[in-house]
Amino acid sequence: MSLMLKLLTTTLLLSSLLPASSSDRTIEKFLEEKFKANPNIVSLKVKIKDKIAVEKLKGWDAYIVNMNATVKAKPKNRTINQKMIWFSNGDILTQDFIDIASGNSLKDLIAPKFKDEYYKKENLIYGNANAKHKVVIFSDPLCPFCRDFVPKAINEMKKQTDKFAIYYFHLPLASLHPAAVELSKAAIAAELKGHKDVVLNLYKVKVDSKERDVKKILKAFNKVIKADIKPSDLQSSAVMKHYDYDQKMADKLMVQGTPTMYFDGKVDKSKKKYKKVQ
Repeated sequence: MSLMLKLLTTTLLLSSLLPASSSDRTIEKFLEEKFKANPNIVSLKVKIKDKIAVEKLKGWDAYIVNMNATVKAKPKNRTINQKMIWFSNGDILTQDFIDIASGNSLKDLIAPKFKDEYYKKENLIYGNANAKHKVVIFSDPLCPFCRDFVPKAINEMKKQTDKFAIYYFHLPLASLHPAAVELSKAAIAAELKGHKDVVLNLYKVKVDSKERDVKKILKAFNKVIKADIKPSDLQSSAVMKHYDYDQKMADKLMVQGTPTMYFDGKVDKSKKKYKKVQ
């Protein structure tokens, strides 16, 4: 359970009645007031970032809400910036629904759309921006499932550049695979230096996922990529700009696991929609 949700449970029931004919701003104010009832919250700002109609529930919308709070902590107060999902039909606000038939949470089906302005040429690794379908991949090069799945998916799609534009976003899971952070930055640096097929070859690099020695990580990377990336290259403004953008997009879209795929703007839980393209 997230820290924000733990704070919330002391002040707000799972489902709450809203003022009649509530607007988006009414929902924001309602959540702010309920959260602020908790004495551990010093300040709070609630902002609805996206609104998605729930297909299985007529009249209900899912709200992706950004919570920016300062909470009491020692030795100094702590800042929390977190996104949460809430459901409302205008009269009731609730945090989740469970599908009785499947036992699945409807929250798991809700994801922000990948908007047109999110597609950047720096993330386009194969195909062209005018291809019929746009596929987005968030991945960690040391994630075991990613290492098996991502290269195969990319290789299948890159054969049809008129049909697929493949956008790749680096999302190293630092707590699990610290070495993936430096590998991802090295890949960006290599692409900026003009090396080709860097992302595909990135998955061939063999290094301990727990490795923290940058020189050892780069030695393994350079051997496979046939590059000469140095530790200083990883800290260049261009590399950090690209890397930070990828992390920002993951946060904006609430991407937490890898690989995560989007197909034509919508999250693809099956990761197989590209296979159905004729």
